Amino acid sequence: MDSNYTTISNNSYVDLQIRDDPQNPLPQRKTHIKLHPLHEVENFIGNGQSLDDDDQDDFDIDDYPLVSKKKTSKDSGIYGAVFNLTTSIIGAGIMALPATMKVLGLVLGFVLIIVMGILSEISVELLVRFSVRFKASSYGEVVRFALGKPAKVLSEICIIVNNAGVLVVYLIIIGDVMSGSLHHVGVFDQWLGNGFWDHRKLVILVVVVVFLAPLCALDKIDSLSLTSAASVALAVVFVVVCFIIAFVKLIEGKIESPRMTPDFGSKQAILDLLVVIPIMTNAYVCHFNVQPIYNELEGRSPQKMNRVGRITTVLCVVVYASTAISGYLLFGKDTESDVLTNFDKDLGIRFSSALNYIVRIGYILHLVLVFPVVHFSLRQTVDVLVFEGSAPLLESRKRSLALTAVLLALIYFGSTMIPNIWTAFKFTGATTAVSLGFIFPSLVALRLSQSGEDLNVGEKFLSWLMLILAIIVSIVGVIGNIYSLKSDSE
Repeated sequence: MDSNYTTISNNSYVDLQIRDDPQNPLPQRKTHIKLHPLHEVENFIGNGQSLDDDDQDDFDIDDYPLVSKKKTSKDSGIYGAVFNLTTSIIGAGIMALPATMKVLGLVLGFVLIIVMGILSEISVELLVRFSVRFKASSYGEVVRFALGKPAKVLSEICIIVNNAGVLVVYLIIIGDVMSGSLHHVGVFDQWLGNGFWDHRKLVILVVVVVFLAPLCALDKIDSLSLTSAASVALAVVFVVVCFIIAFVKLIEGKIESPRMTPDFGSKQAILDLLVVIPIMTNAYVCHFNVQPIYNELEGRSPQKMNRVGRITTVLCVVVYASTAISGYLLFGKDTESDVLTNFDKDLGIRFSSALNYIVRIGYILHLVLVFPVVHFSLRQTVDVLVFEGSAPLLESRKRSLALTAVLLALIYFGSTMIPNIWTAFKFTGATTAVSLGFIFPSLVALRLSQSGEDLNVGEKFLSWLMLILAIIVSIVGVIGNIYSLKSDSE
C-alpha cells in the first residue's frame, strides 16, 4: 500500500517548533520527543529487565508513557519508598511486642512474628497487583472495584479508626515517657522535678502544636522521605541498644530464665492469650499507605513495589524479633504493655542512666517522625469519605490545613481519655487492623479471581488461609476483649 509518509528510525528525534506571528514575534522554542520502539518493553517498565512471554501478555501499554521524561525530585526511589513503608509499619506497635512475648513465650512469639510478616507481605503484593490492574489510586478504590461501594466505605472507616487509634497511642506513649505514669517516673520528673512542665496534657499539647503540626501540614508523602529515614535510623538505634543491654546482662548471668511456651495455668493467662494475637496484627498493618507510596515510586511497576515490600518485611521482622526478645529478656515478668516505661530504673549495668535516656528520648523522636506518615493516609481517607466528588486534596491547601487541624485536635483529646496503649491495641487489633491487613486483601483477590483474574492454586490457597485465620483471630479477639473488660470491672 502506497503512502505519502516515511518511517522514522527508532533513535530519531522530532523537533516541534512554534510558528512565529510576524506582528507578535516569539522566541523560538524546541521540544524533543523520543520515539521508543515497542519491542523494547523494558524501557516502559523502567526496571532494566526484559519481560518473558507470560509477562508480555499482561503488559498494558496504557499504563506506561510513550513520551520519555527526565527523573524529577518529586518521584521516590526504592529506598525512599522502603523508608516510608517501614515507617508506616514500625511505630508504637513495637512497644507492645515484649509484653506479647511474656504471654506467648519466646518460641511461639518468635514464630508468630515471622509468620505475620510473611502473610502481611503476601497480602500487600496481592493488593498492589490488583491496584495496578484496575488503576486504583487508593486502598478504598481497589476494594470498590472488587466488592462494591459499601465495602469501600467500610474499608475507609476501618482506615480512619485504625490510624486514629495508632496516632492516639503515639501521644499516649509520648505522655507516659516524658511526664510519667502511675507506676513510672517521666523524663521531665528526673531532669527538673515536679512542676507544671511535667503535666501530661500540657506536654502532649506542646508536642502536637510545636513538632507534629508542621510535619502533618505537608501535602505529599514523598516530602517525608528524609524524616522517614531518620525515624528508621532512630528505631534501629533503639533496637541495637536494647539488644546490647540484654546481651551484656545475659553474659553476666543477670537475666531470669524466660518462659518458652504460653501459660495456660490460670483464667487470666488464657484471657491474655486470646487478646495478644490480635495485638500482634497491629505490628504489620501498612496497607493503607501502599497506594500513595506506589503512586510516587520512580519508574513504578508491580515488580519494583514488590521489591520494596520484601525489603521492608525483612527489615521489620529483624527489628521486631530483636526488640521483642531483648525487651522480654531484660524485664521478664515485669515487662509493661509499653516497654518504654520500663526504662526508668537502674538496668544493672554501667552507664545505665545514659542508656535509659538514649532509649526513651530516641524512641520519642522516632514517634514524632512516624506520626505524620500515618496521619497522611488518615487525612486522605477522611477527605475522600467526607468530601467525595471534590477536587483532589493537593489542589485545595485550605481544605488540607483545616482537615489537619481538626484531626490533630480529635487525636489529642483521644490521647487524654484512653488509659494505656494495651487497651487501644487489643480493640483495633481484633477489628480494624485484621480487616485492613488480611480480610479485605483476601476478599479482593478471591472476588476478582471469580471475575476472570488469574490466581494460581497457591495464591488461592493463601488467600483462603489468610481470610479464615483473620476471621478466627478477630472473633476470638473480640470475645477475649469482652471477657477481659468483665474481669477488670469485677
